[in-house]
Amino acid sequence: MSSPVGMRQPRNAILFGLVAFAWGMNYIFVPIGLEYTSPLWLASLRAGIAIVFVAPYVYVRHRRSVLTHRDRRDALLLGIPNTALFLGLWFVAAPQVAAGETAILIYTFPLWVALFSPWVLGHHLSQRHWIAITIGFLGIVVISQPWTLGAGSVPPVALLELLGAAVSWAIGTVLYQQRFRGAQVVQEANAYQLGGGALVLLLTTFLVEPGTLPPTAPQLWLAVLWIGVFGTAFSYMVWYYLLDQVPAATLAAYSFLTPLVALVAAAVLLGERLTVPELGGVALVLISIYGIGT
Repeated sequence: MSSPVGMRQPRNAILFGLVAFAWGMNYIFVPIGLEYTSPLWLASLRAGIAIVFVAPYVYVRHRRSVLTHRDRRDALLLGIPNTALFLGLWFVAAPQVAAGETAILIYTFPLWVALFSPWVLGHHLSQRHWIAITIGFLGIVVISQPWTLGAGSVPPVALLELLGAAVSWAIGTVLYQQRFRGAQVVQEANAYQLGGGALVLLLTTFLVEPGTLPPTAPQLWLAVLWIGVFGTAFSYMVWYYLLDQVPAATLAAYSFLTPLVALVAAAVLLGERLTVPELGGVALVLISIYGIGT
């Protein structure tokens, strides 16, 4: 598969850089949020805040909706894998797993997209792209250094939850591209899928945790505002805009930049020192991105 023109355009490269930054910073803010509320509530708040910001923007930009009833139904259903299952499984597992291992398991996402794309989208990756994706994943492993945490450090249920989150996100991504690419309804469909995912998360939270509400701690709401507005509303709008132009497997591989951003953010904001293995992992990720984009 040839490199897509879309990601060679400076505008698209800058937009994806902003997405990688927003998603990378999520790894700073999600643990803060989890100190004050439950995983399901945090996931619900993230999706709920996102739809509060996305819906008015889409309404102003698309006063006359071109979505059919079938489009709306499909977009709402795609909110289950893309938002509800992805965020729900990730956040439920997060308190049980170290951040590095969480990043490894979540960012098996590009590998799953690469596996599903030929079957769903007919996109067959070249050998060079497979090598580049593998190098990128190895870079994430080196950055995260799971071997320093001891054998069996990930509970089996949490392992399945994080892999389930990655697989769910991958399935949702390829199905979304199959259904809406080129249809000129990407942002409207995104609003519906976010709304569908937020609704499922909220209903699940009320069923599993009846009678509970999140606290009013300012630290919680600072975290929620970041992960909801920048880490979801803005990022999802850009992500699906790019997904309308770039093959899913190629775009997904660029998400290897996200753990890299998280690593640098932790060094700058939290004073964590970058180790030699981490710098080596960064180099592998950059080599991978270069290989994917050329």
